[in-house]
Amino acid sequence: MKCILLADVKGLGKKDDIVEVNDGYARNFLLKKKLACEATADNMNKNKLKKGSEAEHARRVLEEAKANGKLLDGKTVKLEVKTGEGGRLYGAVTAIDVAAAIKKAGFDVDKKNIDIKNPIKSCGTYEVTAKLHAKVSVKVNVEVVAAE
Repeated sequence: MKCILLADVKGLGKKDDIVEVNDGYARNFLLKKKLACEATADNMNKNKLKKGSEAEHARRVLEEAKANGKLLDGKTVKLEVKTGEGGRLYGAVTAIDVAAAIKKAGFDVDKKNIDIKNPIKSCGTYEVTAKLHAKVSVKVNVEVVAAE
């Protein structure tokens, strides 16, 4: 029996794959646990349309990330932090702080997608990498200044 997998099944295939399995396995396991549906013409057409819409959505997200990347690339964001003697910070500037500064500038970047190569522990200008998409990364300059 031909089935369309609705979820990943170990040893059989990934979601949306069309597989040929024994009738008993399909009826008693895959269909019963809602891991698959029969590969009828209607279900095949729905699967094809769903894949097309997912591909279009992914294309739009990538396009938006590229557009935001062009605007954000090389931009300088300013962070005001408390400092001690000689411009040394109390603690360090973290990805959370950088994400908040970028958000103030009008771009939405998750703190998990910000890569700071060396800890920022003094005033100055530093370069960090922000990942906007799996295929789009940009360099952002972070200017750390003493708060008054």
